[in-house]
Amino acid sequence: MSDTTTPRRRTKIVATLGPATDDYAILEKTLRAGVDVVRLNFSHGDITDQQHRVQMVRDIAKKIGHEVGILADLQGPKIRIARFKQGKVYLNAQATFILDASLAKDAGDEQQVGIDYAHLPKDVNAGNTLLLNDGRIVLQVTQVVDDKIHCIVIEGGELSNNKGINLAGGGLSAPALTDKDKHDLNIATALQVDYIAISFVRNAADIEQARALLKQAGSQAGIISKIERVEAIAHLDDIIRVSDAVMVARGDLGVEVGDPQLPGLQKRIIARARALNKAVITATQMMESMIENSIPTRAEVFDVANAVLDGTDAVMLSAETASGKNPDKVVAAMASICLGAEQEKNNGLYANHVDGLVENTGEAIAKATMYTANHLKVKGIIALTESGSTPLWMSRIRSGIPIYGLCEHADVRRRMMLYRGVYPLMFDPTQCDKSAIYSRAVATLSTHQLVHHGDVVVMTCGDLMGVVGGTNTMKILKVGEVA
Repeated sequence: MSDTTTPRRRTKIVATLGPATDDYAILEKTLRAGVDVVRLNFSHGDITDQQHRVQMVRDIAKKIGHEVGILADLQGPKIRIARFKQGKVYLNAQATFILDASLAKDAGDEQQVGIDYAHLPKDVNAGNTLLLNDGRIVLQVTQVVDDKIHCIVIEGGELSNNKGINLAGGGLSAPALTDKDKHDLNIATALQVDYIAISFVRNAADIEQARALLKQAGSQAGIISKIERVEAIAHLDDIIRVSDAVMVARGDLGVEVGDPQLPGLQKRIIARARALNKAVITATQMMESMIENSIPTRAEVFDVANAVLDGTDAVMLSAETASGKNPDKVVAAMASICLGAEQEKNNGLYANHVDGLVENTGEAIAKATMYTANHLKVKGIIALTESGSTPLWMSRIRSGIPIYGLCEHADVRRRMMLYRGVYPLMFDPTQCDKSAIYSRAVATLSTHQLVHHGDVVVMTCGDLMGVVGGTNTMKILKVGEVA
């Protein structure tokens, strides 16, 4: 079996940027701690903030010699209450309360508050349950009269400005892409981000619309579907197929379906993404206590580790790095947890996918390569790639063997940073004769001290270099004996 004497973390880390990482030195420490992809949250900040953060990431990544992908997360429909005259109110259980789409935006009080989403009164009916502030406030709709939603407070508490609204069980008609999102998509394209996340996806059509807009803007960015609506679960496979990756967005999803259903859904989404050859991110409150504290709770350790054991490609940090006190320590702690979970011998709860038909030659070569590598004492797998597809297919199959995606295109290398167990390296196949391609590829790994004399590697490539989808060859090589 494979040599695992020097384990390397395979699960990737996505870290959200924000005020806490706007200092260059802090961001450098955070990236060095183990960030693979950074997230720009377009719900906050303006174009100047995002430009500054992108430039810093690119500069630091070049300085430390480490590829870092960039993900732009679009805000999606803003389904929120408006504002209160005093900034907040306290709602008592069994009190009446009105959500009024026609009320002035800052006129809220203990009896009523405005709402930003004007169509909400058309989406709800008497008997529906509305959940405010991540489910902390529970309202039951008693009647809807014109623009006013009359409710009774089931679970009360403090309610402040601009808190989110969810409809238990789903069913809100808000489109996934708002006018703001379309504007921000063009900004993200100009910033040359590697991934764009679409919020509150309902079905495959939402992603197809986003894809068309990206193509129109001239972007090659991958699309990540955030699974956070009940409606998305009913169309899960269709959404995954038209996406480049999916995100288990546990905040809003948990509010809509109920927290008891969330762990099972997380496992199902991860399993389906892997089965359909797509990457998957697990997100929301993974290390929440470390916004303030210097170490995680054991519950958080278990949460991160379980996502790793489920087979997630990446785990994500939000406020922990965007506004937390010690963003670099959070990343380091998460990296340590991921590595620890990966050492568990029975960590492969996801299938090897060795059965069934494959769609093309490249996928067949990828599966054959992983079967071979998993049954030899192999130090590494080399995949010469134009699009990153072959390393992605390889990463769907359980293995502790590092997959090195050798590619000349910087944007493809950055996208590969999201794939579990894949490590991209710069390699230009056009700079050497075809007869020397194997020796040059192995030499690239040797230069980075990733393999040594006598190590065995498995390599894939295509007969025609520089052609997307051309992988059709697998070869077993020994370092130092490559012709």
